[in-house]
Amino acid sequence: MSRPAYSRLPVQLDLALLREALAGIRAAQWREHFNRDYFHGEWSGVVLISAADAHELAPGRQAPVQRSAWYAEPRWQQALQALPVQLVSARLLRLGPGSRILEHCDHDLQGEQADLRLHIPLLSPPEVDFMLDGQRMPMAAGECWFLDLARPHSVINRDSCERIHLVLDCRPGVWLEQAIREGLASTPAPGAGQAAAAFERWRLWVEQDASLCRRLQAETDPQAFVELCVALAAERGLAFAADDVRSAMARGRRQWQRQWTH
Repeated sequence: MSRPAYSRLPVQLDLALLREALAGIRAAQWREHFNRDYFHGEWSGVVLISAADAHELAPGRQAPVQRSAWYAEPRWQQALQALPVQLVSARLLRLGPGSRILEHCDHDLQGEQADLRLHIPLLSPPEVDFMLDGQRMPMAAGECWFLDLARPHSVINRDSCERIHLVLDCRPGVWLEQAIREGLASTPAPGAGQAAAAFERWRLWVEQDASLCRRLQAETDPQAFVELCVALAAERGLAFAADDVRSAMARGRRQWQRQWTH
């Protein structure tokens, strides 16, 4: 049976206890994310559990081991007792105010036997858009979500506060697979992020304005086309970034390709 793209698991977690454990993390423990090409701004993390041969936030291949930030703080394990899963890794991931994770796919999560990734928001300000396959995931603090991040996803934090998630990679198992299926019925419907909504308004505007459409069609350089879209939309009060245009173009190509593969 194929898994859904996302599901809010029907579990109750102790958010207060998780935040108490988070408060014990020192500023010096945060490390910048290794995927520098994937983000703008501040994206950092703290490793709680990782492969024995892993270096800081980067993945490894050996068996998982508990790191000092985990075994020095028993509240992590206490707070996660409602999740009887086989942990491969556990990380805190922080996205600073005004920062952005560009759209990408985590190809190591692809396939039926790949690890399953769970996101537990600990600090989740309202102006954060976590986009999965072009849809905004309505994750709230203290919830536990399965996300198929082998699919295209991105995050933008427009808020003045940092966003911190506890991210767990788990081996597929009977309990987890069942929780993912059972969670679907009560999972909130996704919405449109601010940038995605603005881009959709822009798309409709272009469809209805022949002269605007011709101006864009005349630009044959891909980078210049993206920049022109951003600039012309801004003139009309629509705010989105170059990466939003590229993501929309990529989704269009994928949709076009799917019609020939099904």
